[in-house]
Amino acid sequence: MTDDVLTFVENGVGRIRLNRPRAIHALTADMCGAINDALLAWARDDGVVAVMIDHLPAPDGDPRLSRGFCAGGDIALIARSAAADGVEAERFFSVEYRMNHLLFVYEKPIVAFMDGIVMGGGVGLSLPARYRVATERTSFAMPETGIGLFPDVGGGWYLPRLPGRTGAWLATTGARIDGADCVAVGIATHYMPSDALDAVKARILTDPFDLTLVLDAASTQPPASTLQAARADIDRLFASDKAEQIVAALEADGGEWARKQVSILRTKSPQTIKVALRQLVEGAAKPSFADNMAMEFGLACAVIRRPDFVEGVRAVIFDKDNAPRWTPATLEEVRDEMIDAIFAPPPPDRQWTPLPQLADA
Repeated sequence: MTDDVLTFVENGVGRIRLNRPRAIHALTADMCGAINDALLAWARDDGVVAVMIDHLPAPDGDPRLSRGFCAGGDIALIARSAAADGVEAERFFSVEYRMNHLLFVYEKPIVAFMDGIVMGGGVGLSLPARYRVATERTSFAMPETGIGLFPDVGGGWYLPRLPGRTGAWLATTGARIDGADCVAVGIATHYMPSDALDAVKARILTDPFDLTLVLDAASTQPPASTLQAARADIDRLFASDKAEQIVAALEADGGEWARKQVSILRTKSPQTIKVALRQLVEGAAKPSFADNMAMEFGLACAVIRRPDFVEGVRAVIFDKDNAPRWTPATLEEVRDEMIDAIFAPPPPDRQWTPLPQLADA
C-alpha cells in the first residue's frame, strides 16, 4: 500500500488520485502496482461504471506544489538502480508498462484530467484513457532524449500515429506543447478551463453514465494552436527517419524556427535521438500495443545500461548543471551497430509480458 496514490470507488466511479505533489506526482513502482490492483478489481465490479484519473490539490493550495498532473516516473530511483545492477529499474519499467497496457485495453470508460504538467509517465497514464481533458495549464512533453532515455510508456505507439511528423518532432526535441496544441493533434479529446474541473468531476460523480455528455457540455473552444501554425515546417523538416538528415534539412532551411530546433537537438543525447526515431518506425508497424510495450521494455533495459542515461540524470536531476557529456558525443559517431544492439530483444526469461489476467489481450 502507498499513500502516494489514492484508489477508491465513489458513486460508481473508480477514482485514481495521484498524491505526491512534492515530486509533481511522479510515479513509483508501488504507485503503478496500486493502480493495477485497483483497475483489476474494478473490472470485475459491476458497480463501477467508469474510472477517473486526476491528482489531488496541493496542501493548503501551495502554488509551488500545484504544477502538475504527473511529471513522469521516479527518474532518480531508476538512475541509482541503473548505476548499480539495474534490477529495481527493470522492476519499475515492468510494473509501469503493465499499467500502461492495462489502461489501454480497459473496457470501462476512463477519463484523465491532464491539468498541469503531463510528461513521461504522466503521458503513459493519460493517453490510454478514452477521454483526455486538457486545460490552459496543460504542459505536455516527452523530454526523455534530454536525459539519455527515450519516449517510452507507449510513445512508440502513440507518437507515430499523430498527424504528419508531429511525433518525430516531439520525440527528438522534447518540445513542450500546451492544451490547445494537445486538442489540435488529438492528444486531448476535450478542453476546458481549469477552474471548471471541480464542477465537472462533481457532475460525473452524480451520474457516471452521462460521462460523455458531461464532458461534451463542459468542453470549450481552445485558443489557436501554435503547434498547428508550425505543422508545415515540422512535416517538411522532420520528414526523415534519419537524424542526420533532419539536422541537414534544418540547417539548409536556415530560418529562425529551424535554427532553434537545431540548437535544441544539439543538447540532446545523440544516441537516444536515433533510438527514438527508430522506435517510432518500429512502433508504427507493431500489430498491438502489447507488442509495442514488449519492444519498449527491451529498449529500457538496454538504454539504462548505456552511459548516457546515468550522465543525463546527473546533469539534469542531480547536479542540475545541464551540461551532460554524451557518449558518443555526436550523431555521426552513433553507429548503426550500436542502435541494432539496443533493439536486440532481451533473452526469453527477461522479456516483458502483460499482467497474467490480460495475457491474451
